[in-house]
Amino acid sequence: MFPIHYRLAASNSSSTSMPVSVACEGFNYRTFRWAQTMRFAIDEINKREDILPNTELGYVIYDSCFTISKAVEGTLTYLTGQDEAVPNYRCSSGAPLAALLGTGGSALSIATARILGLYYFPQVSYCSSCTVLSDKFQFPSFLRTIPNDDFQSKAMANLVVYFGWTWVGTIAADDDYGKYGIKLFKEEVEKAGVCISFSETLPKLYSRETILNIVETVKRSTANIVVVFAADVDLSPLIEELIIHNITDKTWIASEAWVTSALISKPEYYSALGGTLGFAIRRAHIPNLKEYLLNINPIDSPDPLIGEFWQQAFNCTLEDMHAVENMYTATVSGNMTNARLHSIDPIASHLCTGLEELDKINNTYSDVSQLRFTYSVYKSVYTVAHALHDMETCIKGKGPFVDQTCANISDFEPWQLMYYLKHVRFTALDDEVVSFSNEGDVTAVYDILNWQRNPDGTISYVEIGHYNSTAPPGSEMTINNGSIVWINDKVEAPRSVCSESCQPGTRKGIRQGEPVCCFDCIPCADGEISNETDSRECIQCGEDYWSNTNRDACVAKEIEFLAYDEALGITLIAVSAFGACIAIAVAIIFLVYRNTALVKANDAVLSFFIQFSLVITFLSSIIFVGEPVKWSCMTRQVSLALGFCVCLSCIMGKTIVLMFTARAAKSKNPEKTNSEPIRPIHQRIIALTCILIHACACTVWLVLYPPYPVKNTASQNIKILLECDEGSIIFICCIFGYDVLLALLGFVFAFMARKLPDNFNEAKFVTFGMLVFFIVWISFVPAYLSTRGKFMVAVEIFAILASSFGLLACIFIPKCYIILLKPERNTEALVRSKPKMNDTSAPGTSASITSELNSTTISTVSLDE
Repeated sequence: MFPIHYRLAASNSSSTSMPVSVACEGFNYRTFRWAQTMRFAIDEINKREDILPNTELGYVIYDSCFTISKAVEGTLTYLTGQDEAVPNYRCSSGAPLAALLGTGGSALSIATARILGLYYFPQVSYCSSCTVLSDKFQFPSFLRTIPNDDFQSKAMANLVVYFGWTWVGTIAADDDYGKYGIKLFKEEVEKAGVCISFSETLPKLYSRETILNIVETVKRSTANIVVVFAADVDLSPLIEELIIHNITDKTWIASEAWVTSALISKPEYYSALGGTLGFAIRRAHIPNLKEYLLNINPIDSPDPLIGEFWQQAFNCTLEDMHAVENMYTATVSGNMTNARLHSIDPIASHLCTGLEELDKINNTYSDVSQLRFTYSVYKSVYTVAHALHDMETCIKGKGPFVDQTCANISDFEPWQLMYYLKHVRFTALDDEVVSFSNEGDVTAVYDILNWQRNPDGTISYVEIGHYNSTAPPGSEMTINNGSIVWINDKVEAPRSVCSESCQPGTRKGIRQGEPVCCFDCIPCADGEISNETDSRECIQCGEDYWSNTNRDACVAKEIEFLAYDEALGITLIAVSAFGACIAIAVAIIFLVYRNTALVKANDAVLSFFIQFSLVITFLSSIIFVGEPVKWSCMTRQVSLALGFCVCLSCIMGKTIVLMFTARAAKSKNPEKTNSEPIRPIHQRIIALTCILIHACACTVWLVLYPPYPVKNTASQNIKILLECDEGSIIFICCIFGYDVLLALLGFVFAFMARKLPDNFNEAKFVTFGMLVFFIVWISFVPAYLSTRGKFMVAVEIFAILASSFGLLACIFIPKCYIILLKPERNTEALVRSKPKMNDTSAPGTSASITSELNSTTISTVSLDE
């Protein structure tokens, strides 16, 4: 059974009369060659002595017209043995029926296989590749010499993945071949992350509206690759419309059903189909077939198919057969002269003479360059012949049936031949071994073809690779990229993606409601990288690493601390050293002029301690510079806190005296005051007590929660800040809170004594010094909290230096000015009060007023005291 015609002829169906078999139209040269190949194979077998030497094969050809109804009709007619199809009825004598070869398409074979399977009647198909036919429960008697579409779908999916196409369209015929084939293809490519842009179905009955909708879909789609599972007959109307609409920017992937079809591979279609890739079944050269195909004549053969072929091939008519036959006889016998032949040329242009030469026309029928389905037909004939041969050569007593019996070649049951067909094994052309699996399938081997244009404009099928299902996994497909010519004669493979690949440094961001192949490339966040193309997620860098500018590699974070060798560190160290030198210079001045009235005023010992503590605070700021280590973390805050504690304790000790002096001076009856005067030893005890309390607190802090160096990776993304963890926030707040308390007390005491009318009122300068101290540290808090890294340390050092310089300048610079530049004022008179003329109760200095209250003088204290 062959689809020798494309379609059924139009007919007026009526329910008032008996239905008749509808005629077919649209002669198919390609399938007629298949039928002739079957005849050739049968003739070849009948002439051989090694196959069925005692049996001759015959045949009956049915035309399925590429429609299911004609295929079913032909099957029932074949089984009935009469021209009329009668189900479940057999009326025939003579040679038994062996097998059905056909029927020419998967949908047709499915229909006929269901019928033949009821009787377990063998059917061997040469071009029905649909996967569903491997189901032996539904089709127990079906075999085929063409590979299962399961392999072809996987091969096409591998091809798409091989070229990196992730955005493809699919078109399938509206039959089992197209639907199952494209379904398997989709399943395979979706596993590999390929997305389907569109999926269209070709109608079995021509509908221009449907075809135009498909054309519009193909035109709008951004997919440059279109995979087609359809027969050439179904695809032909779509290709014609593609040419009309000038769609020439798509690359087509062809299934075996149309990749070598002359109906599709026309030169005028090359603009749309050039560069097509497709899978074709195994090809072979069949010896003597071409001669057999050319050795036919409508005069010699009563076969109506040959007559119809002749008329179609030569555009003539065989209506007057008898005249043509007489003309042919006369010509062969030589009785007709050349003049006589030329004289009937006008008639010959309409009537067939039988003298036409097939080898002079370019016809698909005689083209034996791509014998693929033709070779499959050839193998199917030999498959049945070898099975019959095995049946004929069965040795009695060693047969495969009950009681080791054999079947009778002249009278056998279909199931008996089915046994031999399942177990047949023979070597065909090119040493190909033909055998069937339990599902009735053969080994899948495909040639990968590329449509290229010849110099004369015709299309050639260039073999650019192979696919072998039996090869080891991963090596099934081989392709020679250099021999491929793509659409519009380009040498570079086209790209077909919904979205371009996301480069390293970005990740895929799925678009809502669209296939996964359509995505946005989102840059990785800070601290994350992607070092692969099309990464779905970004990788978080390690704690000590950060993403580079391109976000494709993690680089070590920059380590930041206030270093000795950088400009800021050098500057701060220089200023700190300068401040310490100033404090030491002041101490030296005071030491040199220790016997002067201004130095001895209000306990010179405490003044020296203040100067010493300021040296400590200046130098402690240097410890803040450099990479934090354990010893520096433990000493810098402690040394700073202790330095300020000594300074502020001594200041408080000095201001207490000033406060009590001011209170005594304000009293109206100082003689009645019973308070004991504050002596220098009391000032020192107060200062020492405050210092010891602070020292004990620092010792407890260092023992219980010692500060330690840490890597701060949270404050800044691209840097590792080397800092000191202070161990306990509560302890450090308490310690510096204690210093603040001392500063407040000192400020309050100094503020209360600010109006002492001394020629040199020390309380005023202390007040200004403490104001500077508070202003600096109040400003320090927001500045410190708003900075990070080395600048935070620099801010703290600046606060230390500013407050230290403020105290040093406000308390000691005025004294140094008088000592060095105005020595004539450095007398007892400077430090005594300057009472008003009419006010005997005017307040005096700490020396004068105390003498009035207690008749003893709190004299200026020298270093000897």
